[in-house]
Amino acid sequence: MDKAEFDKFADAYQAMHKTGIRMSGEEPEYFAEYKIADIARQFERLHGSKPSGLEILDFGAGVGGSIPFVSRYFAGCNLKCLDPSERSLEIAEARYPKAATYHPFDGRTIPFGDGSFDIAYAMCVFHHIEADEHVGLMKELRRVLKPGGLLFIFEHNPYNPLTVHVVNSCPIDENAVLIPGKQLVRRLSQAGFASPAIHYRIFFPNILRFMRPLEAALESVPLGAQYYAMSRR
Repeated sequence: MDKAEFDKFADAYQAMHKTGIRMSGEEPEYFAEYKIADIARQFERLHGSKPSGLEILDFGAGVGGSIPFVSRYFAGCNLKCLDPSERSLEIAEARYPKAATYHPFDGRTIPFGDGSFDIAYAMCVFHHIEADEHVGLMKELRRVLKPGGLLFIFEHNPYNPLTVHVVNSCPIDENAVLIPGKQLVRRLSQAGFASPAIHYRIFFPNILRFMRPLEAALESVPLGAQYYAMSRR
């Protein structure tokens, strides 16, 4: 993970992200919220209760776009935000000083003990990381999860032409290499995760938002703009 690359974009990240996704008709908050809402929904489905008081790791937190939604969907949680870009963490902490704690990352070893977290998530992070580092970092994420803990990795779908256009047009993604879902699953399996599952998301732009209730039936169709892999430790 390249600290210098993300420090370079930290101050302009929010404006650049907003410009990059304008074709969707949505604001960045829409994409941040749906991810956290999906995590909460999957937790409730698996545990039969609403999430409360959990230890959560935001791996690659950046400037903190997901933080307010974690507070909304995960009552009383303890959120730790990790990122190699110290400038990004400074911005995130200035935005949400009491909603999380903020921790620099050396790009190799997650600075928490074994079995520390109920949930860990990475939101469109791994396409910025060299492929030969993926399995090692996934092993680190597995290490810091509690037994039965959940990992969610959200990524852009390289089989969606609009997504590819947006990524190719955005300076933030100048060095990004998009990851097919099946490839991500293989790497999770190599890292020791059992039966990782892929869920495809974001099939309809804002102009077709009335069709979004259909998305639940389309999660296995590899055409959504984004997808997430869900795995249990």
